[in-house]
Amino acid sequence: MLGRNFFICGLTGWCMEILFTSAGSLLKKDGRLIGQTSVWMFPIYGMAACIRPVYRRIKGLPALFRGTLYSIGIFSFEYLSGTLLKKHSLCPWDYSNARANIDGVIRLDYAPFWMAAGLLFERILLHQEQKTTPAGQTLLRKNSGQPTL
Repeated sequence: MLGRNFFICGLTGWCMEILFTSAGSLLKKDGRLIGQTSVWMFPIYGMAACIRPVYRRIKGLPALFRGTLYSIGIFSFEYLSGTLLKKHSLCPWDYSNARANIDGVIRLDYAPFWMAAGLLFERILLHQEQKTTPAGQTLLRKNSGQPTL
């Protein structure tokens, strides 16, 4: 399931990035709405599959708090992956000219976008899990054979 979720998150991330960069071209009054991404972004977005196991532990918390945690996780991974790619001159983004950047690889003003993206990935992963679990199937507790309530 993790491999499938990785693939779904990678594709979803690519689509989100293309839509986001297209909106940026609209702000520049470029009606062609050209969006862009990089192949390097697929595994980076694919790592959002890690949200599913995190959600299991924090599902009782308010969405705003969960989104904040996801945003922190996304920033952390963006910083690590961006720094590694930048070291090899392969980083497809450069935020050096942005006001709220850290080492040119993350933008703190993108926190609301990453919060929303984390919650979107959460919903997609939950929906995916529900689709793959047969309707009416009783889930059993690990090693007990007892149905969960």
